Amino acid sequence: MSSKDDRKLIAANRKARHDYFIDATYEAGMVLTGTEVKSLRAGRATIVDGYATVYDGEVWLYGVHIPEYDYGSWTNHEPRRARKLLLHRTEINKLIGKTKQSGATLIPLALYFSDGYAKVELALARGRRAVDKRHAIAEREAKREAERAVGRRAKGIE
Repeated sequence: MSSKDDRKLIAANRKARHDYFIDATYEAGMVLTGTEVKSLRAGRATIVDGYATVYDGEVWLYGVHIPEYDYGSWTNHEPRRARKLLLHRTEINKLIGKTKQSGATLIPLALYFSDGYAKVELALARGRRAVDKRHAIAEREAKREAERAVGRRAKGIE
């Protein structure tokens, strides 16, 4: 069984693939508090505004909203606090080099549980311009229309 099969998806950033060119993806663990984990298990999180940076040799995730746990007490967490990500040192060094030289950014694509651990799928991405977005939409529409034509032909409609 592959690692994609045993994932329980919490949140996905579907808009990211439209707004960015994805160069590479990385899976990172997250340092969380107890109430954050309980809130994530309830399926409540938003990663649309999230981004990651490398600071002092560590990767930090910003802008991800994990709401306070409903049944938490004074031990509840801040919903938009910075969260440390867990990556191998070699991966961090690669990310440092690529983000500095190419002007790429780190964005979260998905937040999920894998084998009981909260993970985030990070993407090394470059921003798309409006022209590139229009081109991608035109390609997608052409592909869709071609598939429809093949389906109609197979059914004998046309």
